[in-house]
Amino acid sequence: MIAIFKKEMKSYFTTVTGYVFLAVALLISGFVLSITTFMSAEPSSDTSSYFSIVLIMSMVFLPILTMRSFSDERRTRTDQLLFTSPVSVFSLVFGKFLSALCMYLIYLALSLFNFIPLFAFVAEGADGPNVAMIIGNFIALVLVGMCFISIGIFISSLTENMFASAVITVATLFGLLLINGISGLSFLQGDGFAQVIRIVIDWISIFARFDAFVFGYFDIPSLIYYISVTFILLLLTERRFQARRLM
Repeated sequence: MIAIFKKEMKSYFTTVTGYVFLAVALLISGFVLSITTFMSAEPSSDTSSYFSIVLIMSMVFLPILTMRSFSDERRTRTDQLLFTSPVSVFSLVFGKFLSALCMYLIYLALSLFNFIPLFAFVAEGADGPNVAMIIGNFIALVLVGMCFISIGIFISSLTENMFASAVITVATLFGLLLINGISGLSFLQGDGFAQVIRIVIDWISIFARFDAFVFGYFDIPSLIYYISVTFILLLLTERRFQARRLM
């Protein structure tokens, strides 16, 4: 698994993928933080809008990291070598997952520098940034990012075209966001069956559970949920390759 992790991390920086991801994501997130806080029409240190936009950004940028995971292996037929290697299939899948997650964590760590101007130049008369809220949102971004990456890796295992993998992953994530939005529609605000549907959507929604961390609260059930969803998707990817190995 460590060998796979090192190989994937090296590939991010021997191609343009890693550099493009970090440069574009950091540039846009820095700009978004500026215009949503002290450069907004009413300067404020409230970072809630920033983190909501970063969540949407992650839905677009993370598929860039995962699109090559298995699609490229299938396209170049190097997956046949992986099948005969001494590394277990799950170790292979988990190694690729960890490398993409590591790149995402590097981005989040570097994005912390965006907050230096905010702490240094808070709006006149406004309170400083809510540190608990910032920490809670970063934890939520890591957990949601884990799910996004596992979805991207699973979809990458289904196709040989890495661009198709990226597009399908983005479409899937926005589809999940749309489903989450359905729970807020007026016809689901009543009692009875409508309430049951709303509760089920909120319970299974990746995005609804993000809100638990937004205000600085550490939600254990949501933590378990995100870890479980990630593990299940990685297991499905492993099952997919086990089936191909037997073909």
